[in-house]
Amino acid sequence: MNRDYYYSLCCQNHGRHANITDIQGNTFSGKIVNVDQHNVYIQQGNRYGYNPNYYGYQSPVIPVALAAIGGFALGAAFFW
Repeated sequence: MNRDYYYSLCCQNHGRHANITDIQGNTFSGKIVNVDQHNVYIQQGNRYGYNPNYYGYQSPVIPVALAAIGGFALGAAFFW
């Protein structure tokens, strides 16, 4: 897969929960909140916007490089 493929896939699924694995084996689970030509931005935390490991009600947003994505899955099976 290439960056253009993952860009299109992430754009189509903006706002949905995804489980993304990068080529180094790191896994990022959360809601796709933004996509640009270089990164997909995942908001980690639970479905209700509160993460007990984070001080506050907004979970952190993590950028994941599109070129580094090695796997992508959608669905409720990946809720934390």
